[in-house]
Amino acid sequence: MKRVALALLGAVLVAGCTQMDTKPPAKAAKDGDLTAPADYKTWPKFLTDIQRPDAKQVRDIYVNPVGAKAAPGKPFPDGTIFVMENYAAKELPDGTLANGSDGKLVKAQLVRVFVMGKGKGWGESVTTELRNGDWIYAAYLADGKPAADPIQPCRACHLPLADKDYVHRYDEYFQKRAAAPAAPQKPAGGYGY
Repeated sequence: MKRVALALLGAVLVAGCTQMDTKPPAKAAKDGDLTAPADYKTWPKFLTDIQRPDAKQVRDIYVNPVGAKAAPGKPFPDGTIFVMENYAAKELPDGTLANGSDGKLVKAQLVRVFVMGKGKGWGESVTTELRNGDWIYAAYLADGKPAADPIQPCRACHLPLADKDYVHRYDEYFQKRAAAPAAPQKPAGGYGY
């Protein structure tokens, strides 16, 4: 009796796996669907302290582990997510922007958080003129509420970067990554010395 029950359970599991493989893919995501994951600050840093005096901002960008595996000269893989924090640059009483001892703009309060994600078929609902491949975008205020900012300016800004997979600072990121020291390797033998 036990053998029959196990055989039936095995048949159900195999049938279930076969059905899962043939199910249609989930609905494609669209602009505004992505949120910034709670743990994004633990992700690899794409670039930080990006100086934007023209916008009176300092920006930090994080990339999820999927995107961090991208190879130079290649597009980012499906599943890549970027989170960009936009901070106001600190202003002095006379209206000029404050610089730290390193000469860089000083961060003030967080103003916006932008999310950019890539997945197969994402962005298909976007008009051809503004389509950035399979990338979609979302914008949030510092408190996490959706920003009223329209996404079209994001798309228009990224549109000329088709040869860089629509990602600003693509070359700068890969140059910085190539120059970074390699992570220390554990010696053979497993003692960790």
